[in-house]
Amino acid sequence: MTNSDFRYPLIDMRATGRNIRRLMEINGMNVNDIKNALGLNAPQSVYHWLDGKSLPTIDNTYALSKLFGVPMDSIIIGDRGLWVPPREAAFSDRIELYYELIYRKKAG
Repeated sequence: MTNSDFRYPLIDMRATGRNIRRLMEINGMNVNDIKNALGLNAPQSVYHWLDGKSLPTIDNTYALSKLFGVPMDSIIIGDRGLWVPPREAAFSDRIELYYELIYRKKAG
């Protein structure tokens, strides 16, 4: 990627909030579970993430990734999606399929 190819990525806060909610549901967690797991004083931060009013800090995103068992970049939703180098695209497709199958198994 050259400098002329670079476009500053934007994070979609609403989509990220919906994604966090989805991950919570898949893992059978509620707002208080997240609050307690992350050591937050009050649940308002989690509600703000879910409503797309704010984003979790980097340390909370890292903690969420460990809690949900997913990579950090699968929590945050950007305007360009996940960039994958062309030679790694096939591998990435397999990984996405793997995660989708795991989520279905946990939900079912």
